[in-house]
Amino acid sequence: MDTNGGELQAYLGRQLALIEEALHRFMPAAAIRPDRLHEAMRYSVLGGGKRIRPVLLLAACEAVGGDPRKALPAACAVEMIHAYSLIHDDLPAMDNDDLRRGRPTNHKVYGEATAILAGDGLLTEAFVLLSRNDVLTDVTTADRLAIINLLATHAGTRGMVGGQMVDMEVEGSTIDLPILEYIHTHKTGALIKAAVGIGAIVGGALAQQREALQRYAAAAGLAFQIADDILDVTAMTDELGKRSGSDQQRGKATYPGFFGLAEAQQRARELNDIAIDSLQLFGEEAQPLRAIARYIIERSY
Repeated sequence: MDTNGGELQAYLGRQLALIEEALHRFMPAAAIRPDRLHEAMRYSVLGGGKRIRPVLLLAACEAVGGDPRKALPAACAVEMIHAYSLIHDDLPAMDNDDLRRGRPTNHKVYGEATAILAGDGLLTEAFVLLSRNDVLTDVTTADRLAIINLLATHAGTRGMVGGQMVDMEVEGSTIDLPILEYIHTHKTGALIKAAVGIGAIVGGALAQQREALQRYAAAAGLAFQIADDILDVTAMTDELGKRSGSDQQRGKATYPGFFGLAEAQQRARELNDIAIDSLQLFGEEAQPLRAIARYIIERSY
């Protein structure tokens, strides 16, 4: 599966179609009261994006022999968590961004108070979805609890939220490599690890398969954030869909800032190799995961 050819793009197109339909189905309708809040939630979730996390979840499920369609509710829950984090990251109290995915950020459209509540709503709606008796019907109760625990842990203070907190604490400061890696592996990598891990659970993965997929996710997740750091330096605003160069302007801790651009690019390639090597026990069924790992570091937005 070639990242530059049509095969990966066709695969991503099929998965995105499934994910978009499921998100429309599982998100609260804008007409349901409080309608403005639900409209704001849908604005951020249904406003485009690469959907890397839900795609990885479906691909991990597929890699262990599961039916990716049965993992769609979990994929949507992960995307809701991701969208909530973007809404809050963009707020004036945090990154103070005006653009996200080529559109005005949530608080620019709906105001800060509604944006905060929209993020809160998406965070909790993810767990409403995962706890519903009419979804994930093929997983055991123990596995459902494991999925909920995995997502909550990786999204919380020991994962994504913790990484965001440390990122803000050290903004504008000189830091060492362990702190930089902590930020990246938690702020971005944690939710990617959760997505892959959840896909493995839904697909019925064996212990050895789960371990391999977690190694893959750890490397791919860090590579994803390094690639984002690189794009913030090299891409234009209209390509990124958000303001380019903003990390440097705010004194953010980034790999290019720490190592320089060339070494950051080399580190991303090394992590890509680690991710792909982690999948040696899998056959053709893991080709999408291999291709996505390459896509992560080769993408232009």
